[in-house]
Amino acid sequence: MAAGTRDVRTQDGQPNGPPGLGLIKGLLVTLKHLMRRSVTQQYPEEQPDLPPRTRGVIALKEANCTVCYKCSRECPDWCIYIDAHKETHEPASGGRARSVKVLDRFAIDYALCMYCGICVEVCPFDALFWSPEFEYSEYDILKLTHEKEKLEEWTYKVLPPPPLEVGAEPPEEPAPVAVPTAPAASPAPVATAAAPEAAPAEAPAATPARERPPEVELDQETHDRVLAEELAKGTDRRVAEGKARRAAMIEARKKAGGG
Repeated sequence: MAAGTRDVRTQDGQPNGPPGLGLIKGLLVTLKHLMRRSVTQQYPEEQPDLPPRTRGVIALKEANCTVCYKCSRECPDWCIYIDAHKETHEPASGGRARSVKVLDRFAIDYALCMYCGICVEVCPFDALFWSPEFEYSEYDILKLTHEKEKLEEWTYKVLPPPPLEVGAEPPEEPAPVAVPTAPAASPAPVATAAAPEAAPAEAPAATPARERPPEVELDQETHDRVLAEELAKGTDRRVAEGKARRAAMIEARKKAGGG
């Protein structure tokens, strides 16, 4: 007997309504949902409105990377590949030469990545973070290893954080670091024949402050040229502006350094 026409009986053996009542109820539910407006987004013609903190893909800000290898050591899937070399820079005002690491390659194999976010958490210099980008599928699995140039492009699509909710407490500002000063000189004790005068203690040498790189303004000519070239290629507006700002900043620093 069909499921919609079988004789459904109660505990006392009496029929529970006319035959086919269950089938009619099911069709009414189907008709009710059929008349509702569809909530499906017509992707890719209609792009989704993603929240600012969407965890789409892991992006790299190359300027913040110091090649400390913490992300690659902590990655449980070993999908981060880093290559670097050392360079010796002469000091600006005397002293010893300084050795720095220069990043040559930074790649992430998204065929192995499980998006746990451990690399983002352990990075001490905010070089890795979540980007809302999600359209990076490939037909070949070997092309899912993206280099630092592609990871840098994804940083330009990161949205600003949402404002604080009403009644939320603002974040606490870090306390200022106390700078050690030389102790105040105490009056010298009176010298006696039994106790010779003690030599005054030398004040600890002050640690020289670390020099910050000079702030420079963007090279507007380079910015406009790169922006026009990227827009002519059909690059997304946000990505094109990010590339233009990066190129303009590099050019401005070269001019400020005389190179």
